[in-house]
Parts: sequence; C-alpha cells; structure tokens
Amino acid sequence: MSESRIGLLAFQGDYEAHGKALARAGVASSRIVEVRRLPELESVDALIIPGGESTVMGMLLERFGILEVLKARIEAGMPLLATCAGLILIAKHIEGSSQTKLGVLDITVRRNAYGRQVDSFRAPVQTRIPEIGTIEGIFIRAPKIVALGPGVEPLATCKGETVMVRKGAIIAATFHPELLKDAPVHRWFASLI
Repeated sequence: MSESRIGLLAFQGDYEAHGKALARAGVASSRIVEVRRLPELESVDALIIPGGESTVMGMLLERFGILEVLKARIEAGMPLLATCAGLILIAKHIEGSSQTKLGVLDITVRRNAYGRQVDSFRAPVQTRIPEIGTIEGIFIRAPKIVALGPGVEPLATCKGETVMVRKGAIIAATFHPELLKDAPVHRWFASLI
C-alpha cells in the first residue's frame, strides 16, 4: 500500500465506522483524514463518502464551499468509495428528488427502496472481484440502483439486483461494507489508490 491519504467525508453518518474498517484493512491512522473543510479535502488522495443522510450531506457540502471542488476532483480521477447515502449523493439521477448532489456517476437510484429502518436486512452479496468474493451485505434503509449509464460496470449483485458498481476510479455500493469484521471492500479500495 502506498502512503496516500484517504479522506472520510465527516459531516455526519457512519464515517467513524469507515475509519475503523480502513484500520482493520491495514491503513495506518496517520493516513486517514476526517474531511469537513476545503483544506482537509485538498490534503487527501482519495475519499470515502459514508452512509447517513444524503440531503444533509449535499446541503453541508454546498454550505462549506466544498461541493464544486469535490465534484471537480472526482471528475479528474480522485479515487472514491461511496456507500448507501454516499451512492445517492454521487448519482446523476435520483428518482423523485431535486436534492443537492454531486451527480458524478451516471446511475439512477431510488432512495429507501427496500422500505424503512425496520425493513433493513442482511444477505449474501456476490462480487466479481476475486480479492473480495462473496460477502455479507448489510442493507440499512438502502437505495436501489435502477439504471446504469454508459461505462458503469456492475461489480456485485444481491438477490438479482446490482448493489455495487464502478466507473473509472469511482466505486459505489448500496450496502454497508464498513460493518464487516474483515473489511474486504476497504482493503481492496485501499489497494487501488
């Protein structure tokens, strides 16, 4: 692994769990940066956008003057891992919503597609990534990817649905890989940076 610095968008949501997953994946704590302001964003080589509330994250990115800079960095090829609400935030199209978003990944998503918090579930996720294989997917008020744009590659499925995708340096998942004990997704993401 290189000495690159990995940022955690830390306005709200489960960014701390992502930090712990990176640590379990062998990333030194000195390489993990909580990002809330522009200087912190500018200091990192890659970013994780966690689950949480995508509308709040979008509003805060705008309020703190980070939205356009972050969008430009992602479009320029900065590695990005976005999970659950993070996936919603980076989607180009969100069904029935005009919320502030980054819109850097050409997918269409449906928010809370599986129901409310009580409808959260765990199920096997089959990935096409040899280093990861089949893992447990933890779906909490999860979005659903309903359409993929050109060049967006499906990386994993669950119950016949695409639940993880990639386009270039952008990786996005509808589930919560940070809650897995062995952090295979984070280990793989860190190896790509």
